[in-house]
Amino acid sequence: MTATATAPDAPVVLRVAGRPVARYVTRPELPARLSPRPYLHPVTTLAGTAVTELSPADHTHHLGVGVAVPDVEGHNFWGGRTYVRDRGPAELDNHGAQRHGSFQLRDPDGFVEELRWVAAGTELLRERRTVAATELTDTAWALDFTFSLTNVTAGTLSIGSPATNGRPGAAYGGFFWRARKEDAAPEVFTAGTEGEASVHGARADWLALAGARWTLVFAGATAATRRDPWFVRTAEYPGVGSSLASAQRLRVPPGETAVRRIVTVVADGRLDRHEAAALVRKAVSQ
Repeated sequence: MTATATAPDAPVVLRVAGRPVARYVTRPELPARLSPRPYLHPVTTLAGTAVTELSPADHTHHLGVGVAVPDVEGHNFWGGRTYVRDRGPAELDNHGAQRHGSFQLRDPDGFVEELRWVAAGTELLRERRTVAATELTDTAWALDFTFSLTNVTAGTLSIGSPATNGRPGAAYGGFFWRARKEDAAPEVFTAGTEGEASVHGARADWLALAGARWTLVFAGATAATRRDPWFVRTAEYPGVGSSLASAQRLRVPPGETAVRRIVTVVADGRLDRHEAAALVRKAVSQ
């Protein structure tokens, strides 16, 4: 990527081999209950098949591809209801927002962005987000997504999830991809197992979600990211995330930074294990 001059807040259109594959919205007009934040939607294969959804009826706070966290010191940056220990999901006035600051770099194949995570009038986290789109083959490309969260408060911040707040199996929060819902639920598999029950909550170098005419292959591209379990849904809705807080809360001392990097292969057609593994290796090594 090289620096170019463009309108500062206009949506970014990512292109691969000259073809548009994703649109990044920096300042969405959304109600506070959805925890407004920048997102990628639509994301498509090289053939033009959409592989994301925006505010679907089943979960209106699911916004394509982005970073969403349900609990930052009690503030909801995920959207929707908040899971409260010994009470369950509750409608609370505790929603935060991720606010676009500026682009440090902005090109047809990617960008570097500064964001502020604000709740109750206070900035809690400063984020640097780096996103790049790369061609892999004539039927597959890779989305390289890195986010760095720096605690800008005077005290330690802790990041949690419904799981750490008492709801087993609900360790969502972090990078999240809401996939396209089709008539049939997608298949999900890793190098060694398959099915939502086996893959959800597991740690694996990569995980594939295969729909009718597309496959997404998610890979943790750093050691810290690979230690995070996968959050997976296929039966209720198609979605994949990398869990920042699974068994325990993630604590970020003042001035320190938590960094995660997910590389996602976006492919036309249904890949098998061998094809998925080969494309992931190529994507992560670039």
